[in-house]
Amino acid sequence: MSRPVDLACLQTRPMPDFASALNEVLPLAQEAVETDAQILFLPEYCGGLMTEGAAVVPPAAPEGAHPFLNDIRQFARDAGVWINVGSVAVDGSDGRIINRGYMIDPSGALHGRYDKIHMFDIQLSEDEIYRESDRVSPGAQAVIHDTPFGRIGHTICYDLRFPDLFRSLAKAGAEILICPAAFTQKTGEAHWHVLNRARAIENTRFVVSCCAIGDVPGGGACFGHSLVVSPWGDVVADGGAAPGVVHARIDLEHVTQSAARIPSLQADRPYQLAGTPGRSVA
Repeated sequence: MSRPVDLACLQTRPMPDFASALNEVLPLAQEAVETDAQILFLPEYCGGLMTEGAAVVPPAAPEGAHPFLNDIRQFARDAGVWINVGSVAVDGSDGRIINRGYMIDPSGALHGRYDKIHMFDIQLSEDEIYRESDRVSPGAQAVIHDTPFGRIGHTICYDLRFPDLFRSLAKAGAEILICPAAFTQKTGEAHWHVLNRARAIENTRFVVSCCAIGDVPGGGACFGHSLVVSPWGDVVADGGAAPGVVHARIDLEHVTQSAARIPSLQADRPYQLAGTPGRSVA
């Protein structure tokens, strides 16, 4: 039985503050709604992103008084549309911020939250260093959003490199796996497409990954190429290297069909690592 979903990724540029980020998002959101998208997906740090040396320094606010989040909730309410806020920076309790994503329903309510688990702490070259954990407190809980369109497993950016998280979400019933991102230009060129396709293929699930595009205020650049990938690994949509709306119609019946053809989730077996008696690996 066909289960179509019309979705749109809003491929936005990194902005230094809440107001400019909102001005970047809202026209694209309106365009997406006018072309009948049922659910909108935004990138990581869509509420603003800057860097300062090795640190990520996005504008942050408390959740209840977050200017960007509140205005996006109002848009969802006015338009009657579901919106996945890939992530924004929210004030934490330990002096650091939280890289937190949200699912917003058509009433504007916060339907779900996900705090990014894996921190982007890497050195790409002598001059290009990122230390997300210097300013960001990691999450510890995987999250699935239940929506009228299907069950959506939420990850964020660097999580893409940790297949066990995606496997756990798929085994728990997620039909769509999302990975909103601000993937760097360098790592994106090397790994973005293959990682997204791999997560789709190995879990027989749709993957929807909305990625920011362009220069980051303070240094660095985001790769763009927001992707929608089918459970068979086909690229349904690719946002390319410019800001804009990336439309796709998917049919969740393809999840059932692909899982029947390649039942890898059901075929998982526990095993032991050689040389480590008694240690079981799921």
